[in-house]
Amino acid sequence: MSSSNIFVPIDAGTFPEQISHQGGHPVPKRGIRESAPIQTNKFYANFFLGNQDQGTWTHPYSVTWLRGGSVDPYSACWVKSVGWGLFSWGLAVSHISRERLALGPGQPDESFKIPGSTIPAYAPAEPVRYFINPIGIYSLILSAKELGNQTVLTTDTLRAFSVNVNLTPHSKAYPVITFPIVQGMGFVTAIYNWSTPMIQTGVCFVTLTFTGTVHGTNTARYSVLLADRTQWLLYMTSNENQSCPTLTLVSHSAILANGSFSGCIQVAKNPNRAASQAVYDASAGVYPLRGSVAGMTRNSTGTYQLSWTKGGNPGRTLLMFALPHQQQEMAPSFCTQSRSALRLETTTKGDAAAVLADAWTLTEHELPYDMDFAPWSPLLRSQSAVAPAARHLIQSVSATELAQDMMAQTNLNSMYFSGKGLAKFAFTIFAAARIGEATGIAARGLTQLKNAFATFVNNQQIFPLVYDTVWGGIVSSCTYKNGDPNGDSGNTYYNDHHFHYGYFVYTASVIGHLDPNWLQQGTNKAWVNALVRDYADPVGGDPMFPFSRHFDWYHGHSWAHGLHEAADGKKQESSSEDAFASYAMKMWGYTTGDVNMEARGNLMLAIQARTFRNYYLLQDGDIIGPREFRKNKAAGILFENKIDRTTSFGNNNEYIEGIHMIPLNPSSTLTRTRAFVDEEWRRYFSGRRVDQVEGGWRGILYANLAIVNPVAAYDFFAQPNFDNSWLDAGASRTWYLAFCAALGGAK
Repeated sequence: MSSSNIFVPIDAGTFPEQISHQGGHPVPKRGIRESAPIQTNKFYANFFLGNQDQGTWTHPYSVTWLRGGSVDPYSACWVKSVGWGLFSWGLAVSHISRERLALGPGQPDESFKIPGSTIPAYAPAEPVRYFINPIGIYSLILSAKELGNQTVLTTDTLRAFSVNVNLTPHSKAYPVITFPIVQGMGFVTAIYNWSTPMIQTGVCFVTLTFTGTVHGTNTARYSVLLADRTQWLLYMTSNENQSCPTLTLVSHSAILANGSFSGCIQVAKNPNRAASQAVYDASAGVYPLRGSVAGMTRNSTGTYQLSWTKGGNPGRTLLMFALPHQQQEMAPSFCTQSRSALRLETTTKGDAAAVLADAWTLTEHELPYDMDFAPWSPLLRSQSAVAPAARHLIQSVSATELAQDMMAQTNLNSMYFSGKGLAKFAFTIFAAARIGEATGIAARGLTQLKNAFATFVNNQQIFPLVYDTVWGGIVSSCTYKNGDPNGDSGNTYYNDHHFHYGYFVYTASVIGHLDPNWLQQGTNKAWVNALVRDYADPVGGDPMFPFSRHFDWYHGHSWAHGLHEAADGKKQESSSEDAFASYAMKMWGYTTGDVNMEARGNLMLAIQARTFRNYYLLQDGDIIGPREFRKNKAAGILFENKIDRTTSFGNNNEYIEGIHMIPLNPSSTLTRTRAFVDEEWRRYFSGRRVDQVEGGWRGILYANLAIVNPVAAYDFFAQPNFDNSWLDAGASRTWYLAFCAALGGAK
């Protein structure tokens, strides 16, 4: 299948009127200068949440509004005579190199050291549980003399890849500095509006050296040496070819300009002195304002382009940092021409490479374009035929499972668990109908499933959905009713919408596939389309929803974290449910005939398969991340500033690994490679250890085993004394039997 443009609007029709509009969201829009819809799950949310003073990670840099915080590492005696400098109202810039990581807990091994590090080392055989980048090392702080204790931070132009951050001396003033904050930006850029630049540090200045003007420009260049032995470059470009004021080092904490300034100051860390400076020089004076994405697919190949609009000197080429998965997606010829030797470490994504280009073309060659509802693998492709004995067992088990009370298992006080319950029965019905050939059993189950699903389409569940007019999205009414920010798994605060709604979208895809007439009945199609628009809107001009709320086209995976201030940035726990949300969207496009949606889902799955291999599902021999952490398999919870091998509900291995398995579905074999699954099994669950696992996690682990050993997995689910307590509340034994058998488990 092909699509020349995967980013086209969803044919939404009339918005379902049963979803009422609701104002008064419990989280205010602090400092935001535009109306809904507003991005709720993007990297810069800390700028408008809480006290606005937590970090924002652009990779490789992070920036933090200090909001009057102290930055002087020594005594304050010099402040008394000068009158400013100890406290800052500017934007701090940080970059953390690998030797500063904090690791733990683990087993110390004095023979295993990180060169130049004073941090305790750990044996590779005993991987540490987490690594975290220290917060509060403010190398440079971009500020202005005019900013003081009435300074206000506002944001505007909140887009998928960028935001403008403005600092004003007081609430009625115009901004004196605007920062275009863009993912992957090569410099941190401050645009001064006739204000007096003041550059501060929380580390301690050693020297400030004027090193001349960048060739062919009016951009002045300074070199800054800090007490931690890091060197930074500072570029100063005046508007309208006016001369720049002179910068002077006035103390160990402050650099001050000798006059007001209209233009931009850009700073960047210089790891390799002259070699890195040459790369930065080639792009000084230009900066990205906003990013955008375009894409197309043709069968198994998908191409997407990241491009940026520019500010400053339009004749110069942008310098942007590419993450490891993006470097892998770039054509060799492009890398030869545009990728430099400059590298900087990111917090959790390995080394970023500096690329001199205004746009990147990125290609994936393994799109699952032929994947449908049936079990699938990269080797076997789609499989629905199973051995007669397996077919008969599927018929028998499905009759029992579809006799259960669907209403009782699906109309719950949680969109997440309700969705899991609905999807469980959708998996069961499809397996019964198409693999078990139990058409009568499946038909009766489908009728029940339609009735259960109608409860939600009609918005008659325990906590009905509302359309939030403050931020722009469909949320649970739970928190409006009981005041609990974490109620309904934080849905009201935009947590996990792709997890929650993905289960509903998948269920609707199965219903519509088995009964196409259902799509034309009532508001079924419009209601499901509204959920897709909420978590995965393909365009930026939708008046009701922001573009791609959860999936981050720069990072290549989603962020689950919504409107909660976060010291370590956005986070996501379940990579598998992230992929399932994309798979559900793909299959909804398949069912409804929306080829662009289906193609978009195919590309997203291919990208996720790559990013999971790089950042989430760790194999022996991986080189991304600290050596002390790599022996872990599933990463656990991935934050922007740390990775913690844990879950929100416990530290058992089956929890940590299993949360990256659920739900086992056709896309699992794409995102979870055979090599990874084999290593994971041998490390944690082989040698009958799996049979010590209690409850539904045992079934999840055995279903996952089918990726590498479908015979053993099938035998587990086919055993005559199978205990249904081994099934998770969202799991179907019928589907597990079909999944294992179709992958070769039943002969």
